[in-house]
Amino acid sequence: MESSIRVADGREEIARCFAVMSQLRPALTAEEFVTRVELQQGEGYRLAFLEHDGAVVSLAGFRVMHVLWSGKTLYVDDLVTDAAMRSRGFGERMMRWLEETARAEGCATFALDSGTHRESAHAFYFRMGLRISDFHFQKTL
Repeated sequence: MESSIRVADGREEIARCFAVMSQLRPALTAEEFVTRVELQQGEGYRLAFLEHDGAVVSLAGFRVMHVLWSGKTLYVDDLVTDAAMRSRGFGERMMRWLEETARAEGCATFALDSGTHRESAHAFYFRMGLRISDFHFQKTL
């Protein structure tokens, strides 16, 4: 069983990630997914995916940015493992890879937001050493 993590390069690799991403972002359509990822890539977004036995099983959309309150930060926009492949260590591998990437890029912090309803994800984040540091507020316009 071979598995590897890499950053999606090109429309075809982005499209291969849709089935897993749609589990986290069900409102996205396959048609708009690639276009939106490409748009975000122009703003520094990267889509990393973990492939196992030829299939995408886990992915993370992230960006490295500078913010006043914490300095250089790797921020995770999207993080999901295929529901059928959970509890096999893929999510942990992705998290470790993201942390290694943050360190390699000189980041002072690693951050993500998670929907309040995602209790099992929160338990995973706590196991991975993350702690709640802020509240995220939003208003639909």
